Amino acid sequence: MKAVILIPARLESSRLERKMLADLEGEPLIVRTWRQAMRSTLAERVVVATDSRDIASVLEERGAEVVMTSPSASCGTERIAEAARNIEGDVFVNLQGDEPLISPDTIDLVLSPFFAADPPDCSTLVFALRPDEREQIEDPHIVKALLDRKGNALYFSRSPVPFIRNNSPSLVFYRHVGMYAFGRDVLQQFAALPVSMLEAAESLEQLRLLENGFSIRCVVTTLDQPGVNTAEDLELVRSILRKESRS
Repeated sequence: MKAVILIPARLESSRLERKMLADLEGEPLIVRTWRQAMRSTLAERVVVATDSRDIASVLEERGAEVVMTSPSASCGTERIAEAARNIEGDVFVNLQGDEPLISPDTIDLVLSPFFAADPPDCSTLVFALRPDEREQIEDPHIVKALLDRKGNALYFSRSPVPFIRNNSPSLVFYRHVGMYAFGRDVLQQFAALPVSMLEAAESLEQLRLLENGFSIRCVVTTLDQPGVNTAEDLELVRSILRKESRS
């Protein structure tokens, strides 16, 4: 089983201008994400897929492998599918470029179902929330996941799901952690499918897989590592890195 990490990275960002090149204690954000990915023990190769020469240049200066992709890709998964067509591998991880604190153990965790019996079509990560963590549960920017008893995804939503009509002490909410691993053929099939009804309604690309009958195995993680979507996130990550350097 040959695993490859693909990091989609585009320069334009609606919420944080030129996010991938933002300075994080002396290194661009995308470089820190790439360095963390290189520490995975299950992946044999790490490739950044980008349509930006600026991003490619800062990575290549540091020895990273970069593949140039089309600017017309509508989402990160389509961008890595384009890159994967010319890369040898059995399973591909879609690691977002704005995850500079991602743990290598977390990357290996999302890959783990593919190194076990009966691998899924796709795997992803979820983080358990308590029912009283209402701010996260009700935040539409935080995606919630519903799982079956085997850990397969039933649904993903920006809404608080499930709806609580009757309180239950065993109820667990899950926050989706947006990293995926795909079997090679599944990745290409996904990219060839049209945007689905639920995907368009929720603006969640993983729903395209569920609507078309693919399985998504959800692995529970206990590591909560903040990504960078906003200026506030960027300052948080900077403060974490400063504390780590002092210790």
